Amino acid sequence: MIGFNLDRRAFELLDCRATVPGAIGAFRRSALVALGGVSTDTLAEDTDLTMALCRAGWRVVYVEKVLAWTEAPTTLGQLWKQRYCWCYGTLQAMWKHRRSLLGGASFGRRCLGYLTLFQVVLPLLAPVVDLMAFYSTVVGDPLPVVAVWAGFVAVQAVTGWYALRLDGERASALWVLPLQQFVYRQLMYLVVIQSVATAILGVRLRWHTINRQGTFSAPDTLGGELAGPVGR
Repeated sequence: MIGFNLDRRAFELLDCRATVPGAIGAFRRSALVALGGVSTDTLAEDTDLTMALCRAGWRVVYVEKVLAWTEAPTTLGQLWKQRYCWCYGTLQAMWKHRRSLLGGASFGRRCLGYLTLFQVVLPLLAPVVDLMAFYSTVVGDPLPVVAVWAGFVAVQAVTGWYALRLDGERASALWVLPLQQFVYRQLMYLVVIQSVATAILGVRLRWHTINRQGTFSAPDTLGGELAGPVGR
């Protein structure tokens, strides 16, 4: 929810949105035709396409009232495969569009700079931070570590509450934030480590399919408006 309601608003303001998700995005047909369609060069075709569109002069617009339905992975193994594929594909897209760093437009510097720092560098450093925190807790005084962790969770809770409020959602989901720091975050940085190692070794990752369970059903009526988020 934070990613949808806060991050994407900021990305639109800074004009550095790296991905219009295929499951919850719409593109102008004229824009796709001008690029020659969707490329199959990467496993993150939506990221690759978004970067190509932005480099071609189009921009991504966040439309908050648009509704979309998708089926998320239902098992840890399926979640791992999905995120591994996404992360590896994002690395491919970053490498493919690396020349945008030296272009005249600021999109490449903002977008690739953000992805490099927050999607690659910081996740790779996260295990070191966790080990140092664990060591300090066991050997030294645990209070500073606990205080920093509690402060971080508090900041996340405030931003999460605001994001939920923007969407009219209940704040009851915020109770999972502490668990996220001990489960989901570790899972994600392990995915990044595996993806970077795969890329460095030159292994060509194949497309990973997700087993659809068919447990999701959309409402009979659609309450959102339709709009193309990519425009000049």
